[in-house]
Amino acid sequence: MAFSHFLSLDDFETAARRRLPRAVFGFVAGGAEAEHSLRDNRAAFARVGFVPRGLRDVSRRSADVALWGRSHPLPVGIAPMGIAGMCRHEADLALAQAAHAAGLPFILSGSSNVPLERIQQLAPGTWYQGYFPGDTARMERILQRLQAARTEVLVVTIDTCVAGNRENNARRGFTVPFALNPSLMLDGLLHPRWLLGVFARTLYRGGVPRWCNLYEEIGCRITEEPAHGFRTGRDLLSWEHIAWLRARWPGRLLLKGVMHPADAAEAVRLQLDGVIVSNHGGRQLDGSLSTLQALPEIVAAVPEGFPVMVDGGFRRGADVLKAVAFGARMVFVGRPLMYAAAVGGQAGVRHAIGLLHGEIDRNLALLGCARLDELTRDRLRAIPGI
Repeated sequence: MAFSHFLSLDDFETAARRRLPRAVFGFVAGGAEAEHSLRDNRAAFARVGFVPRGLRDVSRRSADVALWGRSHPLPVGIAPMGIAGMCRHEADLALAQAAHAAGLPFILSGSSNVPLERIQQLAPGTWYQGYFPGDTARMERILQRLQAARTEVLVVTIDTCVAGNRENNARRGFTVPFALNPSLMLDGLLHPRWLLGVFARTLYRGGVPRWCNLYEEIGCRITEEPAHGFRTGRDLLSWEHIAWLRARWPGRLLLKGVMHPADAAEAVRLQLDGVIVSNHGGRQLDGSLSTLQALPEIVAAVPEGFPVMVDGGFRRGADVLKAVAFGARMVFVGRPLMYAAAVGGQAGVRHAIGLLHGEIDRNLALLGCARLDELTRDRLRAIPGI
């Protein structure tokens, strides 16, 4: 498939909207309740403007960023996204391999459909996002599985103690666990490329997809409720469990879903390795701050050099650079790269990453910066009245 006519990440969203059944696209694109936070994640970027400098030598530009002693060519990673197999057969693997080839981090969702052991074999260095119950016995078994697979980075999501109220899914008949109904069946029939390329291909290759990485073993089909319950025990998870994890997990340990400076400060106190500022893409608490709005306070709450990362609403290289100027070490992009995988598989994701790379490089030059560390908060201004 040629991608020359895909000029921005938004072009992949447009193509994915046509290719995917309405319910599947809505599952990916939607947020919680009235979707205020979903929209505000995007709107926040328009409330901040750049202040470029001229007559700077930018002939030798680099967007390299160092994280834990490892260099990455961009301050960009791929965010975790659950049930990616609904969008493309083995989409998790396509995302992981594209990120690995580009030298960027990819976070495998605990709600993914390709076993993490296979992902680590074909894309070593993949991070793992855990939806942990507040049960140390079960957590211990999950850690053993992760260590056996040589997982190096564990990301604990802290904003899913209960399920968000995703009315958009209910209106389209999309449920978790997944259940076929006449509306969804008609939806699939009206999208033959998805029906043959994803639904039929997945059933032919391996049967109904499974919850492969939620717990210590490969779980049941996505049409069934897991034996332990899909979210059972998550409302028990506390800082005591994070301290327990820190004492037992030998690799890097991060928290995802941090929106309050005090939580970031507590992560530092417990000697974690970083935090990801996130409101779950607007899919949990509707009405929460945008992540760009929350980012500066969290950067200010941690020691200099402590890795603060962010996700939520990023679509352009300019968006990434605004977060970098506010102090983010790494920006994770989710939905746009899922759309790229849905449309073009691994090649589509590679092209999307290339678009971001080009935008970041071009905008660095136009800002008068040869390196990311030259892009500081004084290059940003709030735009009143927006």
